[in-house]
Amino acid sequence: MSDTQILRQDDPRVPELLAQGYRLVGESWGATLRLPADVDLSSYTARVDALRARGIGVRELDDAFAVALYELEVATNPDYPFTPATHQALPTRASIRALWADGKRVFGAIDDGMLVGAIVWTPAGDLVDNDFASVRASHRGSGVASAIAALSIVTLAEDGARTFTAGGAAVNAASLALVRAAGFEVDERWGSYVRARAGRH
Repeated sequence: MSDTQILRQDDPRVPELLAQGYRLVGESWGATLRLPADVDLSSYTARVDALRARGIGVRELDDAFAVALYELEVATNPDYPFTPATHQALPTRASIRALWADGKRVFGAIDDGMLVGAIVWTPAGDLVDNDFASVRASHRGSGVASAIAALSIVTLAEDGARTFTAGGAAVNAASLALVRAAGFEVDERWGSYVRARAGRH
C-alpha cells in the first residue's frame, strides 16, 4: 500500500514530506488564459481556417458524436501520461454521453468522416475549465489540437467566457506547448509524492 500527497511545489510542507520518506513520482502544472474585454481573436480563427483549408472539419460537437468521441477516447487513453494528479480514467459510453447532459462544451476535428481530435470544457459563467483534450496518433503534430483549441476559445469567448484554465502532466511536453501557444500562462506547478506503507500481514 502507499500514501499519496499532491501539493503545489512551492508548498512549505514539501520539505517535511521528503524528510518523512515521501518521494516525488509525478509533476503537473496548471495554466490560465485571461482574455481582455476587447480581445482580438483573429490569431485563433486563423488556426481554424488553416486546418479547414486542408479539408479537415472543425466544429462544436453535439451528442450525436457521443459514439465517435467514446471511440476516440478509448483509442487515445493509453497515451495519456499517468501521474496521481492527472490520471485520465478510461471512459464508458455512459460517461461520454453524460458530458452533454452535464453542460460540457465539446469541440472536435473530423477528417474523412472520422473524429480525429476533441477538446472538452466545463463552463461556469465567464470561467471555463478544460476537462481533457485528445488527438489520434495519426494526426498529432498536424495542427489539429491547435485548431480545436482555438475554435473552442473563440466560441466560448463569444459566449462570454473570459478566463480559461487547463492542466496536465509535466512530461506531456506537447500539451504544455499547446496551451502556451494558445496564450495560457503556467501559474501552478504541482508534485505528487508517495510514501510506501507497510501492508497487513
